[in-house]
Order: sequence, then C-alpha cells, then structure tokens
Amino acid sequence: MNHLPAYTTDFGEMYCGDAMELFDILDDGSVNLAITSPPFALLRKKDYGNKDQDEYVDWLAEFALKLKPKLANDGSFVLDLGGAYKKGLPVRSLYNYKVMIKLCEEIGYYLAEEFFWFNPSKLPSPIEWVNKRKIRVKDAVNTVWWFSKTEYPKANVTNVLVPYSERMKKLLKDQNKYYSPKERPSGHDISLAFGIDNGGAIPSNLLQIPNTESNSKYLRCCKLLNIKGHPARFPKGLPEFFIKFLTEPGDLVLDFFAGSNTTGQAAEELGRRWISFEIEPHYVATSSFRFLPDIEKAAEIYTSLLNGTRNLNLSVTTQWMSLFSKRM
Repeated sequence: MNHLPAYTTDFGEMYCGDAMELFDILDDGSVNLAITSPPFALLRKKDYGNKDQDEYVDWLAEFALKLKPKLANDGSFVLDLGGAYKKGLPVRSLYNYKVMIKLCEEIGYYLAEEFFWFNPSKLPSPIEWVNKRKIRVKDAVNTVWWFSKTEYPKANVTNVLVPYSERMKKLLKDQNKYYSPKERPSGHDISLAFGIDNGGAIPSNLLQIPNTESNSKYLRCCKLLNIKGHPARFPKGLPEFFIKFLTEPGDLVLDFFAGSNTTGQAAEELGRRWISFEIEPHYVATSSFRFLPDIEKAAEIYTSLLNGTRNLNLSVTTQWMSLFSKRM
C-alpha cells in the first residue's frame, strides 16, 4: 500500500485509503484525540456509503479495536452518531447505544461522558413519521460518545468556557444584591466562591451548534468547479470544541472517516498536528479546498489529487505551487 499522504499542510497529513490499513502507519500511543463521524446506520443508502443496521455495530467496533493501541494513555476517542428508526416502523433503533456498550464492555474503553449535539437548523426527518403522518417530532440531536483509554484522560474545561448568562453577569457585578451564600433546598452548599469571575461558565454536555455552512472556501471551490461536495459534513464547531477541551497545542488529532476533512481544518487552525483518513478519492481531492490560499488553483489541485498525486504540499503558497508545477 502507498503510505504517502495525498497532501500535507503546516500541521497535518491527509491520506486516501482504507482506515483499517492506514492505522498501521501510526505509532502506538501517538494519538491524543481521535474524533470522527462515521457513516451512520441509516435505512436509506447514501452516496458516501453506510452499513445496514444489523451489521453496523460489529463493523464500527473493528475500527475502535484497531484504534485503541494507537491512543495515548490519556487520549480520547470522540464518536458522533446520529439516531435512526427501525425499517418501516416509528420505533427507534438502538444501534448507537449498542455501539457504546460494545466499545466499553467488550473492547475496554471507558465512557468519560456522553454529549448531545443539538443542530437547530436540521430539517424535519424522517419524512414518513414527522411530515406525513405527523406522529413524531423532528430528529435534531446526535449522540456524541466521549470514550477514553484510561479512567483519567487529558481534559481542561477552562479551555471551553462559555459566556456567562446576563443574570450571572449581574451577580458578579453586585453579589450582595443578587446572591446570598447558603445551603439550597437541593442540599447544595453555595458558598462565596460561587461569585468569583472565572472568565466564563462551564458548558453543559448539550452542544448547540447549527450546521449552516453556506459560503465557506470549501463550498465556493465546489461551486466554482461544478462538483458535488461531501453531503454529510459536520460543523467545524463540533471538532473545535473537543480539540480545545481534550488536547494541547502540538498534540496529534486523528479523523479516520474524514470526509471533507473538517476535523483537519479545525486542528490546523488551533495549532494541533492532525492526520486524516478517507477512502473516497473524490472527497480527499475536494477536502484540499479547505487549505488552498488561492481558490483559482482549485481545479488544478483537485485534478492532480484525483489522478493519484501524492504528498502534495499545501503548507505555504510558494511551496505547493512550485511542487505542483513540477508534477504537471
């Protein structure tokens, strides 16, 4: 197998191939965070490929098993999974929960915490039960499992603090007016420390991140070339949150179902090293659009990558343009 990356950037490498084979290029204990959104176990077949529900759990578990030795001891594995219904019935599939249980009870991962990604811009679905029969509400939340290799993975919540509420801002400004330390009916003992300004509030495990990308460089390049982009991109805010929360600058982030390589872009912008795997050459080629300083070169880069060019350097304009001209 050709182990050269399709392209490289200042911080990362994108590989075209089967992740089960590409895992072998990684050193054991080298990955600080693996974050990915695999093809879901949906009833309808998608262009990007997805397994049937009855075989999905075992299929995905094979990747998790292959990944585990590659994780650092304090590393994390974050897995985004959308929900699904059973075929022909308004009854939910349990596949995403079966994945979580299998990874913990059979492969030996720990469930550090469960998250829920709420996409407020998601269209009503499934059509049969929501739009036509009107007996279910729209499905707008994905389960996001945060797994770890050991009980104490690297994490720092101060890196992902959110703005204080207006009420909390008033409390911090005048504690005597809005707040008095005492034990609450719930049994919680709220002390004076509650009124200290820590720079922001601790976020909840409900992540409200709209998936409303409309004018990114990626989409502009796809439109310019009149080609189809990846149909199931997650918003950059999702990997950004976990990269900030679970890694430090210089750590290695892996996405082994990279698609359009949103994770690679997020890691690049946050100063983390990254490696991405994607089996479909078209998606590998279009993912390069995220790193091009000049979209006018998109057609040449896309064609070169689709034709099998390897180790194309997108790090610095002069470097990749010089390298590209030599390969043509």
